[in-house]
Amino acid sequence: MEALSVVDFLTSVPLLQGLERSFLHKIAQMVTIMNYECGDYVVRQGVAGLGIFFIWDGEADACGDFRHVIDESPDEFHLKRYDFFGHGISSSDQHVEVISLTKLTCLVLPHKHWHMLPQFNSIPNCNLQQILDLQAIRDSIFQGVTLPEAPAFTGRVFGGQFIGQALVAAQRTVDPHMIVHSLNANFLIAGDVDLPVVYEVIRARDGKRFSSRRVDATQSGKLIFSLTASFQKEEGEIEHQYALLPSVPDPDTLLSIDEIRQRRLIDPRLPRTYRNKLATTKHIPWPVEVRFCAPENIATRYTKTPPSLRFWFKAKENPSDDQSFHRCAVAYVSDLMISNIIPNPHRKKGLTIVPSTLNHSMWFHRDVRADDWLLHLVHTPSAYKSRGFVKSQIFNRNGELVASVGQEAALTFLKPREPKMESKM
Repeated sequence: MEALSVVDFLTSVPLLQGLERSFLHKIAQMVTIMNYECGDYVVRQGVAGLGIFFIWDGEADACGDFRHVIDESPDEFHLKRYDFFGHGISSSDQHVEVISLTKLTCLVLPHKHWHMLPQFNSIPNCNLQQILDLQAIRDSIFQGVTLPEAPAFTGRVFGGQFIGQALVAAQRTVDPHMIVHSLNANFLIAGDVDLPVVYEVIRARDGKRFSSRRVDATQSGKLIFSLTASFQKEEGEIEHQYALLPSVPDPDTLLSIDEIRQRRLIDPRLPRTYRNKLATTKHIPWPVEVRFCAPENIATRYTKTPPSLRFWFKAKENPSDDQSFHRCAVAYVSDLMISNIIPNPHRKKGLTIVPSTLNHSMWFHRDVRADDWLLHLVHTPSAYKSRGFVKSQIFNRNGELVASVGQEAALTFLKPREPKMESKM
């Protein structure tokens, strides 16, 4: 097997598409060749795999627990040339068996080299302070940008970035002893990641105990986002809490969102179409670590899942000790994934429901540290016609309720694409 032919083969593997040829040459030097006879087990359930398998020649079938997929063609799990597979979802051991249907030749990239692949990189190229940083243009006017290394959604600015940057702008115009306790944001037009955002702060009120600010965000002169925030000087001694921290796994025992994504990429129990789309989608690591309390319930667009979500999160890098910035950082994360649970009870093949945030409200009840684990409990109590509503609570590890969130989203129903008919003329 010649090196050049291996490189040519690797260019057609969905997991590796888009990589520079020089990079594929390095991978070609690291893979090992494995041959199997018809009926051989390529991987066995309960036994750790060798790495990522790329099928060079032959065919195989995945066998295992397919409860998380429904109404899928068997061909989605039939493995052939250019397909790839490896570990299961929920642990480092295999939770699926792959059996060769013919003579089978695979190229195997050992575990120790996985970190080379961009799709397996979990180290962010920028932190929250860089993402939320603003340039002062003149009094009460600031400019923010979407860094190339920052998370975004198909060319659109992440909603949490709008919230976080607008809150930073507002905070810069109030007394340093004032700290945000509530905010309400309205999303008017999707933001373009390639354009700067201008934040204009309107000083609505300055009192001895409270200050209020409105922040209008524009791109190319168009109003695209608006936020109002209230700030308060800390005072008083009264305290009570009746909200209880539920029993959930400790974050140190859970997989990160990056690890779950990596395992889904190479889990042959998931449909080929889903995995190939995941593999060819540009991956930018988030500046926060996220760990799901029940990773088996995370939706794949193919299965109905509970109308709720529980996950731990914290900043991957330590922000400053400034409490006002910690609240801006948590506000940034508060928009992450929460409206995505609205379609959960309705998911099925052929139906895609896309939520778009309309408004987002948040209340801070106590001081918070963005660099320590926080538990986000999210549920959707109601959806009707084309709108859905989400409520959530954020607890620290001591069980203290530090923030509450409410969000409303518009729902767009996408029809499946009709297959193209080839002319017989």
